[in-house]
Amino acid sequence: MVTYRMPVLAVRNIEVSKQFYHDLFDQEVVLDLGRNVTLSGGFSLQEDFDKLVDIPKCTILHQSNNMELYFETDDFDGFVDRLHGILDIELVHPPKMHEWQQRVVRLYDPDWHIIEVGEPMDKVAQRLLREGYDVAEVSRLTQMPEAFVEQCRKGME
Repeated sequence: MVTYRMPVLAVRNIEVSKQFYHDLFDQEVVLDLGRNVTLSGGFSLQEDFDKLVDIPKCTILHQSNNMELYFETDDFDGFVDRLHGILDIELVHPPKMHEWQQRVVRLYDPDWHIIEVGEPMDKVAQRLLREGYDVAEVSRLTQMPEAFVEQCRKGME
């Protein structure tokens, strides 16, 4: 039997990456093996990935834009404000709203992996309900089932 465990990100400097994920995403180190670190979000960072898997260093791509780590925050506006205070953060795109009404922002980590930070969909539904939309309208706008939206409405009471 094969069991999935977690993604591993190739990083150039383990200390820089640990600090980045701790400071911006509140990730705590749960296992530190020096060049390999497991974070509380269920992913690992690996320095010297090329040596570990015995491939040429030149084949480790930076800014490949073909995967992302996804995080959510209940305080999307606060997170975006926090980003504006960090000068060396490069955004993939500025904050935007998807057609399903979820606000997201994407940025690069120090090794050019894409990170998406978005509002949880229950918070999106509650935001729309507070704006005066009914359950059916919120369901249509968010592309979520009415039963999910109804649960979100009940969570507001």
